[in-house]
Amino acid sequence: MPLDAARPNKSLNVLGGVLETCSLDPMTGFTRTGCCETGPDDRGSHTVCAEVTAEFLAFSRARGNDLSTPRPEYSFPGLRPGDRWCLCAMRWQEALLAGCAPRVVLRATEAAALAHWPAHGAQAVPVASPAGAAPARRGRDAPLQAVGTAPTRWSRRHQ
Repeated sequence: MPLDAARPNKSLNVLGGVLETCSLDPMTGFTRTGCCETGPDDRGSHTVCAEVTAEFLAFSRARGNDLSTPRPEYSFPGLRPGDRWCLCAMRWQEALLAGCAPRVVLRATEAAALAHWPAHGAQAVPVASPAGAAPARRGRDAPLQAVGTAPTRWSRRHQ
């Protein structure tokens, strides 16, 4: 059974399909379901599934949100470059403007994230979406490619 089949989900991703799981290891999502789905209690809109980089982790730490230090009291292992994590849409946008936004997994990014992105939306974000791959787990290197285009690292049409 696919991982997403075990959890009924009516949320849509930014491509208009069913929202896929972002990560189960480390477990992510505002409600720790593995999905970047939002709700009324999620003031930060944790809707962007991203593969974090060392550069982004340093950026986030400098902004007061240290995502790399383990916090056992919250069952948080700390993130390492390559981990997938549900980011606040506005923090991702802030990192984009600073030039250090991590790649986005569009199939696992909730459509609500588009409300926080420029008018051209998902067409100009750096993307990572392994075709048909299971959600990322620690230590696993999945091939990355942009959705709907030839393989690429970044798309900067918005700048």
